[in-house]
Amino acid sequence: MSTTTEATRVAAPRRLGPATLGLRQGRLELRQFLRSRESVVFTMLFPVVLILIFASIFKGEIGGGVRFTQYFVTGMIATGLMTVGFQSLAIQIPIERDRGVLKRLRGTPMPKWVYFAGKVIMVAVIGVAETVLLLAVAVLLFDLRLPDTGAKWLTFAWVAALGITACTLCGIAFSSLARSGRSAPSTVTPVALILQFISGVFFVFTDLPTWMQQVAAIFPLKWMCQGLRSVFLPASFGAQEPAGSYELGKVALVLAAWCIVGLVLCLRTFRWTTRRDG
Repeated sequence: MSTTTEATRVAAPRRLGPATLGLRQGRLELRQFLRSRESVVFTMLFPVVLILIFASIFKGEIGGGVRFTQYFVTGMIATGLMTVGFQSLAIQIPIERDRGVLKRLRGTPMPKWVYFAGKVIMVAVIGVAETVLLLAVAVLLFDLRLPDTGAKWLTFAWVAALGITACTLCGIAFSSLARSGRSAPSTVTPVALILQFISGVFFVFTDLPTWMQQVAAIFPLKWMCQGLRSVFLPASFGAQEPAGSYELGKVALVLAAWCIVGLVLCLRTFRWTTRRDG
């Protein structure tokens, strides 16, 4: 009897803890991302190429002793976080749904949250790597001035964390709109491009028409850019913002609100199967 019990105990598979499951799924997601040249180039290198192009063309100041590069890099960091959190997930997930990956995962003993944990880990790692790459290029080639106080770095951290969380949740929720994996890029890309143009990524935000500023203020990208401007631009430049200051409290509230909205939309709209499967 004891021999049988001991053999059963030895044969029983070791149960993995939640942290181990999440990390394993995260490593799997990272490997899949890095194997796709298109994903790597578009998500990580495209913002770098834009910095190289825009900073080489626009070398002057935009006012208040602020060079265009110093202003432009804030928008590029924000749009990079939006790309990896919102755009990439809103394209990847419909493709996986179309291929039956999500349907098979739902049929396995693996808890459903592990799939999302893997996506979150992938987004976080790629987002950090992309931001470091952008800063390195801007510092080495265009003399970008990095934040010089601990308070600014802390602001940078919470703006980036709230922003990428909101974008990730919205990306997961938005993934349910695409009818198929093939249509996902054409569904998501125009939305991302419009948000970039109206949120002060490519242009000085206050130079945009008032109605465009008001539309942009609904969405998180504008507030991510504004929060990052408070980090990389002088405090005096805040007077040139639409409200006359960087409004960091409002930045935090809006981004946190979008995290909640994104989570609710994920819970209510996420689909594991295509419309064909029901």
